[in-house]
Amino acid sequence: MPMQSIFENLREKIKILLMQDHNMLLLAAVIGFLAGLASTLFRRLIEFFGDVFSADGLTVIGITGSSIPFLLPLLPMVGGIITGIICHFFPDAVKENGVHRVMHAVAMKAGKIRKRTLLTCSTTSALTIGSGGSAGREGPTVQIGSAVGSALGNLFHLSHERVQVLVGCGAAAGIAASFNAPLAGVLFALEIILTNFTIHTFSPIVVASVIGTATGRAMEGNEITFSVPVHELVSYSEIVFYLFLGILCGVISKLFTFTFFKANDIFDKMVYLPVPLKPALGGLIVGFISISFPAVLGNGYGFMEKALNGELFWGLAFVLIFLKIISTSATLGSGGLGGVFAPSLFIGAMLGSAYGTLVHAINPNFTASPETYALVGMGAVAGAVMQAPLTNILMLFELTNDYTIILPIMITCIVSAYTFRAFDKNSIYIQKLLKEGINIKYGREVSILNSIKVSDVLSGDVTTIPEGMPFRKILETISYSKNFYFPVVDGQGEMSGILSFHMIREMIFEEELGDLIVANDLKVKSVMTLTPENNLNQAMEMFAKLDVEQLPVVGRDDLKRVIGMVNRGEVVAAYNREVLVSGFDK
Repeated sequence: MPMQSIFENLREKIKILLMQDHNMLLLAAVIGFLAGLASTLFRRLIEFFGDVFSADGLTVIGITGSSIPFLLPLLPMVGGIITGIICHFFPDAVKENGVHRVMHAVAMKAGKIRKRTLLTCSTTSALTIGSGGSAGREGPTVQIGSAVGSALGNLFHLSHERVQVLVGCGAAAGIAASFNAPLAGVLFALEIILTNFTIHTFSPIVVASVIGTATGRAMEGNEITFSVPVHELVSYSEIVFYLFLGILCGVISKLFTFTFFKANDIFDKMVYLPVPLKPALGGLIVGFISISFPAVLGNGYGFMEKALNGELFWGLAFVLIFLKIISTSATLGSGGLGGVFAPSLFIGAMLGSAYGTLVHAINPNFTASPETYALVGMGAVAGAVMQAPLTNILMLFELTNDYTIILPIMITCIVSAYTFRAFDKNSIYIQKLLKEGINIKYGREVSILNSIKVSDVLSGDVTTIPEGMPFRKILETISYSKNFYFPVVDGQGEMSGILSFHMIREMIFEEELGDLIVANDLKVKSVMTLTPENNLNQAMEMFAKLDVEQLPVVGRDDLKRVIGMVNRGEVVAAYNREVLVSGFDK
């Protein structure tokens, strides 16, 4: 038997085994290990380039003495040149880079991510960050981990749904290993990448995150990212100050995203340089700023720790807010590669430190130290920029191992996220996709949802309940129905309300109600409906708003006449079919 046939037979057998949920957990564990390993190696690659693009690195190539201080600010430019050249020959490094590209792959490509993204993304991102570019490692880490999950899922020809889950597993494991934060890894994958919290997605992602964390700890040790003193809430009246900090963080977060996208537009439309040289210009800008403010270089973790330990002058912290925004925008807007999480943490820490100094000076007896506000500000800005406050609340705990100020962190993160939404309802990742003409909502592309009508997925299988039907008869009727929602109709057959299986289930064992009450007594009068002319985007919005699985469909000319039901599952299936037909997963 040819080797290829043997391999195909083996792959089919593995595919059959992986259809069982417990075997999926084993594959999730494998992905967790591989993604954790890749994430840790990526972290070391950044450190390697950090050593190369340093004073010691210049010494190795024979540059010594007084010339070193003058050359150090030029190193981000050199890193930008090399990055630009690589991206010129491997354009996928740009096109496929970033968290938003993983979200796009899940929504429109059935989780398919090119394997070569692993090499190009890791190399160029490590170059950008290691040479001093103002960026974080979380975006590339997610990309790398997701590519591992996608590669294994497609290797065994698994279903699109399972490949998407495995992409989430890789993302969770990558984040967990990189930041020693297993809970945040899980929430990141569910809240941002998959937007899906079902048990079938939750369990594999938890397994992958745990294994990814264990792998990272085995290679790097069980160390927290930031070593901070113990913080506490001094007085419950202090919550007022944290509320105002949340508003400030939301405003600054919007300023960050505005500057970020404005820089992208400037470099795209107004900087007349060959594309490979644009990252060099971004690096030169960062290098110039670093002459007076070296804190803007790289991920800025060292200066964040200073702010968290009260070692930073408030005036410097205030200035660094805006310089970090400019530096990050210049780095990533020019074509440098990296994430926005670390810069968001940095901006939040500086804002919190400056703000905390002010409020502590005003009321020292009833307010915490500036370091506490710096800690809270970190999570608040990152949560607003990513529109993922829950992920960042948990990540902040795990990055610092400090659970003592949960109330300020929670309230500030939520207020910051909602303040940001007052300006823009979309995270920075969704905004990136919108700039590319891709509108993803509920984990799916809106234009495709808009192109499909409710009439295309309408089911005529409707179980109606007359208003006068006694409770005993209702139980008998719904026991033979496949539906979960039952329109209640009057004598003319017009809908006057609705019953749900969940409502009725609560009363099943109350036998005395059998003939005492009728459907009219139980129905919910306020009913949201669809018409055949509505599109699936409108249907998904209604499903999300009401948190239901079925909706009644009424005639366009008779809004009380039920003509069918629409299931959320059928909407998703119709979307997936259209994606295949449109060729988005190729």
